[in-house]
Amino acid sequence: MSQPPSHSSGPQLAVRLAAFEGRPAVVGGVGKDPVNEPMIRHWCEALGDSSPAYAGPEAVAPATMLQVWTMGGLSGHSSRSEAYEELLALLDGAGCTSVVATDCEQEYLRPLRPGDRVTFDSFVESVSGPKTTKLGTGYFVTTRMDVRVDGEPVGTHRFRILKYAPAHAPKATHTSAAATRPRPVVNRDNAGFWDGVGRRQLLIQRCLECRTLRFPWLPGCNACGSGDWDTVEASGDGTVFSYVVMHHPPFPAFDPPYAVGLIELAEGVRIISNVIGVPYDKVRIGMPVRLEFVRYEDGQPELPVFRGDLPGEVGG
Repeated sequence: MSQPPSHSSGPQLAVRLAAFEGRPAVVGGVGKDPVNEPMIRHWCEALGDSSPAYAGPEAVAPATMLQVWTMGGLSGHSSRSEAYEELLALLDGAGCTSVVATDCEQEYLRPLRPGDRVTFDSFVESVSGPKTTKLGTGYFVTTRMDVRVDGEPVGTHRFRILKYAPAHAPKATHTSAAATRPRPVVNRDNAGFWDGVGRRQLLIQRCLECRTLRFPWLPGCNACGSGDWDTVEASGDGTVFSYVVMHHPPFPAFDPPYAVGLIELAEGVRIISNVIGVPYDKVRIGMPVRLEFVRYEDGQPELPVFRGDLPGEVGG
């Protein structure tokens, strides 16, 4: 079982880790594929982004794909430095054998276009002192990657991970009276949606200028920019476009594992919600689902969820 870094070794370890700041993490990295139209198309389809800027002879890649062109895939990159491997091994030796990505920051200097071949270098920008989190005690490691095309800087990518020793806390029980679900955040941009939910209606915004449907609710049309809109009521039919099964971290008033689906409605827009009526490990992409409204606790609003049925069975 992994153990958290001891207090006695903490100061000495922190000094050793700090010595890696400024040292290279990747040297002479080369993107495995040039910027290309198929990957841009897959990205845009997954995000539902139909901007004309990403197609045609003058196409550019979505800016947030910057990291995509530097990723090593399952086989990884051979350009990772010995210093970075030594840093990770030092953390492993201290019991910080688990890792989770925490956040990233990007800066864009010019658009990337199909045919561009990216190169990149990165270095260890910072290593934090020991931090105690709900996941466990560990260290935040931040790397900065400089991305280039033909030697010209095109962007930077900061990536932060937490290398930690897992905390083995007992699973929370449901005996606490304070374990209540958080209420939905209602603001001026989504108040109409929640008003509809209160009437057991799932409302989709529709642009009055170009008639494009949009969800989640936005103050303006993501296709033409118009601020004029009305709503249409969803039929309630949909399919599971994608899904995840939540196991960790446990959260008061929730009982993992449970399935959260990206549901494609019959109207063509997508919504994130729970998939009920089938075991969490039986949810599948393409599964038909039907809208329901469920109140999980007294005093809480009803929520739109989606019930799936297993083939040949009646949903329960």
